[in-house]
Amino acid sequence: HRALNMETVEMTSVSLKRPHSEDGVANADETKRQKISEKDETEKNSGKKKVTEQQQKSLLQNTKKQMPSEEGEEQEDEELEDSEEDGDPESFADMMKHGLTESDVGITKFVSSHKGFSGILKERYSDFVVHEIAKDGHVSHLDDFSVPVDNEDPSEETFTVLSDEDKKRLEELQLFKNKETSVAIEVIEDSKEKRTVIHQAIKSLFPGLETKTEDRDGKKYIIAYHAAGKKALANPRKHSWPKSRGSYCHFVLYKENKDTMDAINVLSKFLRVKPNIFSYMGTKDKRAITVQEIAVLRITAQRLAHLNKCLMNFKLGNFSYKNHPLKLGELQGNHFTVVLRNITGTDNQIEEAMQSLREIGFINYYGMQRFGTTAVPTYQIGRAILQNNWTEVMDLILKPRPGAEKGYLVKCREEWAKTRDPAAALKKLPVKRCVEGQLLRGLSKYGMKNIISAFGIIPRNNRLMYIHSYQSYVWNNMVSKRIEDYGLKAVPGDLILKGATAVHIEEDDVDNYTIHDVVMPLPGFDVIYPKHKIGDAYKEMLVADNLDINNMRHKIRDYSLSGAYRKIIIRPQNVNWEVVAYDDPKIPLFNTDLDKLEGKPVPVLPTEGKFRALKMEFSLPPSTYATMAIREVLKMDTSIKNQTQLNTTWLR
Repeated sequence: HRALNMETVEMTSVSLKRPHSEDGVANADETKRQKISEKDETEKNSGKKKVTEQQQKSLLQNTKKQMPSEEGEEQEDEELEDSEEDGDPESFADMMKHGLTESDVGITKFVSSHKGFSGILKERYSDFVVHEIAKDGHVSHLDDFSVPVDNEDPSEETFTVLSDEDKKRLEELQLFKNKETSVAIEVIEDSKEKRTVIHQAIKSLFPGLETKTEDRDGKKYIIAYHAAGKKALANPRKHSWPKSRGSYCHFVLYKENKDTMDAINVLSKFLRVKPNIFSYMGTKDKRAITVQEIAVLRITAQRLAHLNKCLMNFKLGNFSYKNHPLKLGELQGNHFTVVLRNITGTDNQIEEAMQSLREIGFINYYGMQRFGTTAVPTYQIGRAILQNNWTEVMDLILKPRPGAEKGYLVKCREEWAKTRDPAAALKKLPVKRCVEGQLLRGLSKYGMKNIISAFGIIPRNNRLMYIHSYQSYVWNNMVSKRIEDYGLKAVPGDLILKGATAVHIEEDDVDNYTIHDVVMPLPGFDVIYPKHKIGDAYKEMLVADNLDINNMRHKIRDYSLSGAYRKIIIRPQNVNWEVVAYDDPKIPLFNTDLDKLEGKPVPVLPTEGKFRALKMEFSLPPSTYATMAIREVLKMDTSIKNQTQLNTTWLR
């Protein structure tokens, strides 16, 4: 129980993250996963053995909020999360005992020899800060709110000349929300300048609308109407963009406690454009402060800068115009600043742990967030897809399960188990965008005999996420076995990359390589396997799962796996750390970009304090999990199940 004081907040944090978010996992196919509700900052009880009923209840409520459906809940679903009551509460630890632990997904080894210690990760989301690193090594920072000067920009008056009522009418017209084909705005205090500003305001704030001036009863009106039917909305006005200016406005997005896709959805709503005109290199975690570059097609820096006045939880800055969008995955990685609070380790333990992280690194496991949070792990669904066992896929996604879930999902699953009627089960879901809702809609549409088409209704990225989860499950298990059998040195038969090609290490060449060169394959039809007994272990693991390692092509092309190679050990770059003392768990222990821009003084910390925190910084390549680096430092299971059991031993 060395982690007894690794408080309740830990479980939100370590494990309940979107799979590829703050850890810089930039694979396009991993896109949206669970929406995790904001966690209340609960009081910390470092030494107490008891928690009040109120705290227990609040803990339970938080869990319910954090256990979304199988995969991608959408934004509109947020309001439901708070209003949902889930019947008689089991204790949180009882609910979570059905979850996964690290060993369930093959995470069993450590590379360092130091003794572990405990600490709280993400006690506050500001304890976890992520800065994106571009291909050229430039680290994203928000340090400039200024807008590039451009003579083509409309005047500032553009943003104030229209009344709220005018804006509402224009937005309804723009989005075809009413039957009107035009909106007339009377020009009060008529002058040519005034009319010009109104024309500019409508055209720049409501892409797709055209304007003209008309005389009616001796009064001047500006008439707004659709330029070219519905297509105009998706394609912001081409002719109004100066040729000399790059078509894309690049900017730095600083966000707190918001997922990248949610942030983009909010921006597109405010700008009245479609989210697909935004591009980015990687999605970042929700429960963190993250700083990354975003590009948007033909929206001026001036319009973007105006959003800073009305946006909660995020800021835009460092604007520039370029001729290209951003591509997913085109980044060098992410730089993390992490605070582990209330640590128990001695200075020597911490020094040893951090030196080991710097010199040896950590095992490049896929983190817990890759495998889902319910009693049905995502890799099991992936395995059933690969086995072409579609009834099993349907059952795994829809069947009732023990553990923490929202009330309406529990009712939906019960209805499904009782009636096997997709329409009846769907009626129990107020939120239809979760994976369960999408599958049930598909089954209603295509019938129970065509599960493949029904499953196809789920967005492609979410479908592929299941099979990638299975690949990750195999990879984690095989890497643990490789380290168990051969330790931390390169051996003959291991794989290394020469360029993009994997080759085996030969006996006479083995001294030229270290463990840091070794890669292992994610199973697929386009990879080779190690030539020692781990190669056989891959085959055996897949045979046990009724799969043939020599035939990873699926009759549905989307589900054919080509495979890939992944380094087994990652050595973080730019590793630095310090131990700081503090008295108040609520105060931040360092300044963020926004704090600096707003001129906030640097936190003054006592030399001696009630608590100690370990502040560490490191950079990781894309597709690696920061939680796995932190696990190596603390020597602690990062699963929600384990954290809850440790944290709630004293709840009983």
